[in-house]
Order: sequence, then structure tokens, then C-alpha cells
Amino acid sequence: MSSFSVRFLTPPPCSPSSLSCRPKTPTCLSATTPTAAPATSPPPPPSEVDASRLEPRVEQRDGYWVLKEEYRGGINPQEKVKLESDPMKLFMENGIEQLSKISLEEIESSKLTKDDIDIRLKWLGLFHRRKHQYGRFMMRLKLPNGITTSAQTRYLASVIKKYGKDGCADVTTRQNWQIRGVVLSDVPEILKGLAEVGLTSLQSGMDNVRNPVGNPLAGIDPREIVDTRPYTNFLSQFITNNFLGNPAVSNLPRKWNVCVVGSHELYEHPHINDLAYMPANKDGRFGFNLLVGGFFSAKRCAEAVPLDAWVSADDVIPLCKAVLEAFRDLGFRGNRQKTRMMWLIDELGIEVFRAEVEKRMPEKKLERASQEDLIDKQWERRDYLGVHPQKQEGLSYVGIHIPVGRIQAEEMNELARIADEYGTGELRLTVEQNIIIPNIQSSKLETLLKEPLLKERFSPEPSILMKTLVACTGNQFCGQAIIETKARALKVTDEVERHVSVSRPVRMHWTGCPNTCGQVQVADIGFMGCMTRDENGKAVEGVDIYLGGKIGSDSHLGEVYKKGVPCKDLVPIVVDIMVNKFGAVVRNREEGDE
Repeated sequence: MSSFSVRFLTPPPCSPSSLSCRPKTPTCLSATTPTAAPATSPPPPPSEVDASRLEPRVEQRDGYWVLKEEYRGGINPQEKVKLESDPMKLFMENGIEQLSKISLEEIESSKLTKDDIDIRLKWLGLFHRRKHQYGRFMMRLKLPNGITTSAQTRYLASVIKKYGKDGCADVTTRQNWQIRGVVLSDVPEILKGLAEVGLTSLQSGMDNVRNPVGNPLAGIDPREIVDTRPYTNFLSQFITNNFLGNPAVSNLPRKWNVCVVGSHELYEHPHINDLAYMPANKDGRFGFNLLVGGFFSAKRCAEAVPLDAWVSADDVIPLCKAVLEAFRDLGFRGNRQKTRMMWLIDELGIEVFRAEVEKRMPEKKLERASQEDLIDKQWERRDYLGVHPQKQEGLSYVGIHIPVGRIQAEEMNELARIADEYGTGELRLTVEQNIIIPNIQSSKLETLLKEPLLKERFSPEPSILMKTLVACTGNQFCGQAIIETKARALKVTDEVERHVSVSRPVRMHWTGCPNTCGQVQVADIGFMGCMTRDENGKAVEGVDIYLGGKIGSDSHLGEVYKKGVPCKDLVPIVVDIMVNKFGAVVRNREEGDE
């Protein structure tokens, strides 16, 4: 079983009526400023790293990649589970069929099968909700660039509908769907149904490459730099070997995130990805500068750093493969809090890490970064919610607000109907947990905006604080979450809006635990769940408050502002922050009551 590879073809020129696929020089603001330019002087020589440290720690056996015996001391429990049985066998050798027929009682009686449902099934995108929904699973999909169809949406709605109150769906912070309520006996049939509509959940959890993120306006925005859809699609095809499974990149030391940037707004959040492709020209060729190592975890958060490398469009996949192989071969597999790729980069030094990537490239060469970065650092970020004209004459896209990303089966069916009736059956998910409906004829806009779903539930014009509100799953479903997040985020925001008036969006993110799936460190105001004590010394749900996160070309991570705030005491504190940090104006009582 060999690793899957594919040569990426540079997108062809576009006709005026076709979808965009060529890079453009920014037209409305000042000249671009490099965000990943090389140093003006030659880089220093690689730091001294013992040659033995650069020996690969994994080897291929019977088609799967396995940790060598000499490196198995001190490995974490998850690595031991992988050694006992490779998780990909549940898919590639159809182990899921047999597992799905075993009762939960029998599964619990064996460590092997218990580890199957709690750990190995995550390689199939299935997460057992042992703590709060015992016997039920969340299923995470692969949805490159966040683009889906009405047929896919209807199928997902049909899956969750049968589970009643236990079934729902969430838009994630990686432009993806997660569906809830799944029971194990249904999984083989669900996997077949996904394949029939062109979807997969394969390799979407644990130590795998997560959903490739791209510009949500790819191909329809007159001001885009490049259409990211071909790139994210090819990345996803490589990662999963066209839905067949790719063991060459499924035994990583830890999860790994990738994005392809196509917008000046950096909707893709490149600085928090393990690998980010940043569009840049070099010697008349289009390609990408590279950022590496961005991540969040419970103990450490780090922004991605320049690799000082540039690849042509043809080498998007070979570069991704080389970086993944370097991480797979050399990454630390002990303490899980120190197994993300940035820890390896820190240990080796960026030049040695770069050299390891370079020697895994097809030609054993990797060009230095370009100074012709195409991202305009002075670009003013645009709001994609509401109605906006597309580059295709006579068409518009409408961005709608999905409150904290939660959606029910009937709402999904309605969205599918609307996408078919007013557009071309396409829906696009965003990292802010919202949805874009593209390709709407201008003559249909007025009728679309009168649709009950958009008037009553998913508004194109939400309030200024609601429109950028993000929340993770919280302890309603997630066993790791310390606090409830989604309903509380909506309630606190609603109450804050009753007290103050703001003139610009203030991005608020909620996460239920330090794993920070809600990405609180990139928010203007972030709330990280914790347990704390109230004024009577009673243990209650609380948050640590973060301030100062930024996205875009001047991105940086926020820092802790106040720790251990009981959730019941949040509103006046957030009001005070809004007034003193963001220029909000306190409403009078009568105005607030309206």
C-alpha cells in the first residue's frame, strides 16, 4: 500500500463568465507588504542536531506506518492504542462492519473494542460521547473549502432527523459539518450514504490532517487573489487517497491543520494553522510562500512562522506531503501536550526542519521565500454577511448568520431548498460558523430575503455583536468541556447588547475548556471555561477572559485579562470591557428595554 500523490496543475486562464482561478494584484489599496519574505542576508547555517535525531522513527509494515521498537519508550497512551491495532484497519479492512454488530455491553468487556469506540473510531470521524451521550457519536466530515451541496445537506439532515432530540448539526471553526446523535449500528450505512453524495468522514479526527480551509468567497469575489477551491480539493484528495484511506499520513504524532489563503482579509486564519499557503509571485510564476507551526492547545498556543520557502502551484501537494512526512518521521510521541508540529520545529530549529522538508521533496530542492507577496497588509477586512455582488454579472451571494453554528434537521432541509430555488444548490460554510449562499440571480434577491428562515432564524443582518459570535460545542455534548457554551454565549451577548451600543463588531469567542476549539485567543474578547468559586465559596461554572486577539495581516494572540470569573457575574464585566476597550456607549434604561 503506497502513499497517494498527485501532481497539481496550475489553474487555467478564466473566461469572463467563469469562476476565478488566477492571482491578481490588489487594485484598491496601496502596494502589498510581504508577510513571509526571506531575510535580506543568507540564512544562518543549520543548528547542530545529532544525526541520530534525524533518523525516521516510523517504518512501513504491511501497508501501515508503525513506530519502530527502539522509539516506543515513554510514548503516550494514544500511541500504545495505535500500536495495538492501526485505527485505519476499521475502514480499510472493513472492521467497522463487525464492530457495528457488537452490543455495547460486549464492547465494554474488551479493552480492544472499548479502545475502538473511544479512540480508533476517531480515524473514521466518529467521537463517542461517553460522558454525556453514552452510546452516541458525533461524526465529523471532510468538507474542503467549506463547500457543500443541497443534496449533501439533505442527506445529513436525514441522518440526524431519525435521532430526534439527540440529533443536530454544527458548523465548525474549520468550515466543516459535525453531526450528532449517531449510533454505532448505523455507521456502515451512513458511510455508504456519505460516499453516494460525495462526502467522507475519513481521517477527520485524532492524529490526522483536519479539514483543508480556504477562502469562503473563492471564485465569486471580484477582489480575490486566487481561487482556493482546486487547491483545497486536491489536498483533501491526497490526504484521504480519494476516500480510500491514506495510511502514509494517518499516523501523525498529533492533529495537523492546513489552509490555502486566497483573500486579502485572511478569512482562512493562516497564523493558527500547521501549514498555510500564502499566495506570492516569484520570477513571473504564481505560487505560495509558506507558514508553519501555528496551533492551539491546553498548555501552549503559537502563531505560525515563515518557513522561508516558496513553492509553485504544481508543488502544493508534494510540499504538503513532505511536511507531513517530516512531522510523521521525526515528531515527539510522548506527552500529548508537546506533540504538535511547532514543538518539533522548536527542537530542530527552523533551518533544520526546513532541510528535512526539502530532502523529502521530489527533486530534493525547496526555493527560498518570495518577496512578491500578494497579500495587501493594509486591506480593510470586509463583512461577508448580507447581500454582495459576485464577480459574475447579475449574480450575488448572501451571507447568513447561524447563531453559534447550531442547526437542526428541518433547518438544513430548508437551507437546501433555498439553495436550489434561488441559487445553484451550493452552500458554503465559514470559520465563523456561518453560511454563504452563492450564485443568486439579482432578480430573486428580494423574494429570498423574505423567506421565513432568513427572517426568523438565520438573518443576513444580525446584530453587531451576534454576527461575529463563535462558540464551541460545550458540555451539552462534549465530555472535555467544563462549561455550557452555546446557549450561554447567546444569552450573555443578548444581555450585553441591552446595556451598551457599539459602533463596530467586537468578536467574542467561547470555548468550554483549555483545548480552545472555540479559538478564544484570536478573539477581541475570549471566554475559556473553567470551574471557579462564587462569593460564597461555592464551586460554579466560570471563565477566564482573554483580550486583544487579532486576525488578518497584523494577527496576534490575545492574553488573559481576568481569571476565574463566575459565569453569572459576566455581563457587567463584559459591559465594562466594551465601554473601556471598544468605545461602547451605555444605553439608557428605556432604550435598552425596547
